[in-house]
Amino acid sequence: MAGELILNREHYTRVLGEVVPSARRFLWIATADLKDLHVAGAGGRFVPFVGVLAELVAAGVEVRLIHAKEPGPRFRADFDRHPELVAGEGFERILCPRMHMKVIIADGRIAYLGSANLTGAGIGSKAEHRRNFEAGWLTDEPGRVAELMEFFDAFYLGDHCVKCGRRDVCPDPIV
Repeated sequence: MAGELILNREHYTRVLGEVVPSARRFLWIATADLKDLHVAGAGGRFVPFVGVLAELVAAGVEVRLIHAKEPGPRFRADFDRHPELVAGEGFERILCPRMHMKVIIADGRIAYLGSANLTGAGIGSKAEHRRNFEAGWLTDEPGRVAELMEFFDAFYLGDHCVKCGRRDVCPDPIV
């Protein structure tokens, strides 16, 4: 693959349908907006994406999620139904009001970088004429994936917190 342009619905089919479920060791996700996103589940029924994350955590995949604002009540209700996410050691969620990147990295072997938020209209299963216009890049080129992981990890570890300048609006500074 090396690099592949991902447009519109391909975000759902390629990234959520192939990359996310392929994670075996870790899955890192960064998004600005986080909503009650649903994906196709068993028997053709749509299920909350947080359920997919919970299944991955239950299978031993470590999941990091960084997002910019608190999600709405429907997302929180779905989230609270999964003890592996609420109190499990394999799931970590960080709120950073300055987070605007949209990144998904699976096992350090494949990465998505693009415009789509973790919402139904962005990366989710919305109908063709109801979704956002999105563009992104999917790569398995080791050097590029490593660079993106280093950039992501700096946020996760709080390297930017000390000099952020927005601590007054940050609900939970990492450092």
